[in-house]
Amino acid sequence: MKRNISILALLLLSTIFSAKAQTRKAKPNIIYIYADDMGYGELGCYGQQKIRTPNLDKLAKEGIRFTQHYASTPVCAPSRCQLMTGKHGGHSYIRGNYELGGFADSTEGGQMPLYPNALTIGKILQKEGYKTACIGKWGMGMSNTTGDPNKQGFDYFYGFLDQKQAHNHYPTHLWENGKWDTLNNPPIEVHRKVDKNNITDATFDYYIGKEYAVNKIAEKALNFVRNNRKGPFFLYLPFPSPHLSLQAPKEAVQEYIGRFDEKPYLGEKGYCPVRYPKSTYAAMITTMDKRIGEVIELVKNLGLDDNTIIMFSSDNGASTVGGVDTEFFKSLGDLKGAKMEVYEGGIRIPFIARWPAKIPAGKVTNHASVQYDLMATINELLGIKGIQTDGTSFLPTLLNKEKQQKQHEFIYWEYPENGGQVAIRIGNWKGVKRDMIKNRQAKWELYDLNKDVTESHNIAEQHPEIITQLSMILKREHTPSHIKDWEFVSPKF
Repeated sequence: MKRNISILALLLLSTIFSAKAQTRKAKPNIIYIYADDMGYGELGCYGQQKIRTPNLDKLAKEGIRFTQHYASTPVCAPSRCQLMTGKHGGHSYIRGNYELGGFADSTEGGQMPLYPNALTIGKILQKEGYKTACIGKWGMGMSNTTGDPNKQGFDYFYGFLDQKQAHNHYPTHLWENGKWDTLNNPPIEVHRKVDKNNITDATFDYYIGKEYAVNKIAEKALNFVRNNRKGPFFLYLPFPSPHLSLQAPKEAVQEYIGRFDEKPYLGEKGYCPVRYPKSTYAAMITTMDKRIGEVIELVKNLGLDDNTIIMFSSDNGASTVGGVDTEFFKSLGDLKGAKMEVYEGGIRIPFIARWPAKIPAGKVTNHASVQYDLMATINELLGIKGIQTDGTSFLPTLLNKEKQQKQHEFIYWEYPENGGQVAIRIGNWKGVKRDMIKNRQAKWELYDLNKDVTESHNIAEQHPEIITQLSMILKREHTPSHIKDWEFVSPKF
């Protein structure tokens, strides 16, 4: 009898441990890939015809592509903060690119650091048993501040802590868990002026080093996936491309030379000179696409495919300075505006997700979503309750359950730089206020995105009821910032 009870007990324990193991296995690995300054039209699957992006195009073909997905803010640091914390621009701790220090190694100071008790996606997933990594560009504090990624939910960090350093794709160093990792590159000043009357091969060669940051970042990402293949893991992979400066390995640029009619860029609009600006920009995107392809292939080879969701997006729209020819590449599609603007070109960006076991292949959705939705989406995915965010989970759309998908009451943008701007989307209505630092009573512009995605026809005067609604939302959603320079919204609204 005792022997039978012992056997039953062992069987029960075995069942319990097996159930726990299945529960652990059921938690999907999550890879979130973030491009830097990639416009809505810069991938083949979004209409790009001149730049090759076969791996990301395949990702879209094997998963879902969003046509109305938005960055949280039209510029780097606040967009990253809002992605990681699930807060929109009226509630976010970081709302602009608040720079500390300078460009030189000796004055590296990063940006406004996150505060100690910030709730990030990384912290949430750590509590759920995930191994977490941020590999790429951080922009929310140096390692000697409260914004250190190792203090903000990431077990492992490698890359740029200071986004100013990421203006140079051949840096002298990257950071690994708070320690300086020296690269085989000489110091390069990408913002120094050149003598346009004395341009030689050496002028352009000065800006090319030996170790390309994107390749180093990809190498560390592959190692993290290999080392944590037993999972679950969360890999946040914010590449620094195609953000300026225009720099890419010579062999990558060579693939495009001769395809475009181009002449040297000599730094007229900032950043470094480059002999083949169009070829170099295309090469930057294609190189990143190749590295992403390697990550996807590794996931497949390790047998993790069905239990890994891979997402790709960009922190804001394409830049129009520094030698980038956005008109030539149609980088912004037909959208108005660009980086640093709350018009569609500055905030509508690519978003692709692939999860073979759950997401149907070849799907395209018009669901309007925004990056501060990501925390809510992950919470729903893992069944996490009680965390308040400004986002709306888009998990039902990913899982082909559109009837269960909740729509945003509104999507909110607040951006204190470039004159001070706000935007609110209600359904297909989009309200925009600009130049609010000079005029806090600036009038609303109003566009019907269903009929006017190019935001060409301001119809505010015809719809006073929508303007009233926009003003009420602004009054409710704006909270005072801790930074005086970020406080531009009038208390009278």
